[in-house]
Amino acid sequence: MSLIRPFRGLRPTAGNAAAVAAPPYDVLSSEEARERAAGKPWSFLHISKPEIDLPEGIDVYSPPVYAKAVENLKKMIDASILARDAQDCYYAYRLVMGEHVQTGLVAAASVAAYDANRIKKHEFTRPDKEDDRVRQIEALNAQTGPVLLAYPSQPAADELLTQASSGVPDADVTAPDGIRHTIWAVRDTALIARITAAFDAMPALYIADGHHRSAAASRVAAARRKPGAEQSSDYFLSVIFPHRQMRIMDYNRVVKDLNGLSAEQFLERLAAKFLVAPACGAVKPSCPGEIGLYLLGRWYRLNVDPKLFVEDPVENLDVSLLSAHVLGPVLGIADLRRDKRIDFVGGIRGLPELEKRVDSGEMAAAFAMFPTRMEALMAVADNNQVMPPKSTWFEPKLADGLVSHVID
Repeated sequence: MSLIRPFRGLRPTAGNAAAVAAPPYDVLSSEEARERAAGKPWSFLHISKPEIDLPEGIDVYSPPVYAKAVENLKKMIDASILARDAQDCYYAYRLVMGEHVQTGLVAAASVAAYDANRIKKHEFTRPDKEDDRVRQIEALNAQTGPVLLAYPSQPAADELLTQASSGVPDADVTAPDGIRHTIWAVRDTALIARITAAFDAMPALYIADGHHRSAAASRVAAARRKPGAEQSSDYFLSVIFPHRQMRIMDYNRVVKDLNGLSAEQFLERLAAKFLVAPACGAVKPSCPGEIGLYLLGRWYRLNVDPKLFVEDPVENLDVSLLSAHVLGPVLGIADLRRDKRIDFVGGIRGLPELEKRVDSGEMAAAFAMFPTRMEALMAVADNNQVMPPKSTWFEPKLADGLVSHVID
């Protein structure tokens, strides 16, 4: 079984990509999706967030929601807004965000490789979210949200992607947030074979984002598997980028209180494990081991005591060091998934968002983190470990709707 394979993508027909392309289903609330899709009948949000076409307040995990997704998908196919390619293809996918450019491959990735940990994980999944993705795939008979994967950058594979992304694109969309999404269908059988061989030779791929989608695809494949027969459900929709092109932004933390400590007492406790120094302005960490703290309208620079660094790839992460030496023992926040005293702010919102949350009185303090590096993520996955919650924030985000994978 190949690590990846081409497939007949379900895509917007000529001239309709801009009307269809939508943000990923999991970055918008139902209310935000409803507003974003207003007056846009062909927005893919009608499929990925179908509750927007049902009464407000409906349980988003209820059967009518999945039924509405099926209805909306059929409507878009019947109206020739979406259509499947006549032949199996790969698709080159380029994302441009400001000066940042990354070019990857849309492919069907092997569930067997995922199950065997050749497509490596670094996060736990939540049962409710995993169940939701299973129901959505089963209802639509399609995977519509791609899993973001990375491959260790290799000149040969990088060159194949350069070839695949040349010429006139099949779709070229600049989203309202300014991010440009460009798609090229790869129909040349010789190039397809070379791409397949290049990826088959790789020891592993790494999940960057999409653990729930890949876990759900594995469950659907197991339920549909027939002895001796390979099926389209044995593969899942993915976009694979060279790891050196991927951009991880900081994933920052804000806390509601100081666990009964005064600001002075809190800073004293921090000084036991960090070099604490007042800063003249906002602190955006420039290297691992450096953390920005915003407290009572003032920024501080925290540098981790070098003795706290260890060999373990998880414990050595900045987010782990903050949890082990500040959030847990000082602030009493042990469960990042459930504790309501902590919240997380993606770096795309910038440091002013941290200041805003604290200055408003909503939060007591904010921590600006250095972004987790792709090499660190891969080291954790190679060690069969998991990262703490909210360790990575990838930008730019993939769009939903530009390529979907229909399954048996």
